[in-house]
Amino acid sequence: MAPSDDVAHVDHERRLQRLIRRLPGKMQAVTRWLRRPASRWARIPAGVLLIIGGCLSILPFLGLWMLPLGLMLLADDIPPLRRARGRALDWVHRRRPHWFAGAPGRAGPQRPEAAEKSGDSPEPPTPAGD
Repeated sequence: MAPSDDVAHVDHERRLQRLIRRLPGKMQAVTRWLRRPASRWARIPAGVLLIIGGCLSILPFLGLWMLPLGLMLLADDIPPLRRARGRALDWVHRRRPHWFAGAPGRAGPQRPEAAEKSGDSPEPPTPAGD
């Protein structure tokens, strides 16, 4: 793996972790467990079943949302899907950057003094003479 591939892999993993943090708590735990290397025995059948469920989206319980989720799960084990997942993450990051900003409501509101120290103040600084 070339150094640039390694950097891209780390960046895609960071983006995936940010998306996973936005899931409800129970779904986070299941998703993190499925993505572990030791869970390959469960990840591949789950991915295949999700893809099949996505193809059967005309049925009431199943939906089209299952198709990309199954492909994302299988991408951990199939290199061409991994590259496609990386391109898809890049595309989503360009169009919906707020999805990667962090989990809403998980860390609580940021204190104003902490925002000023970090430079993330939502308001522009006011002149000292006013």
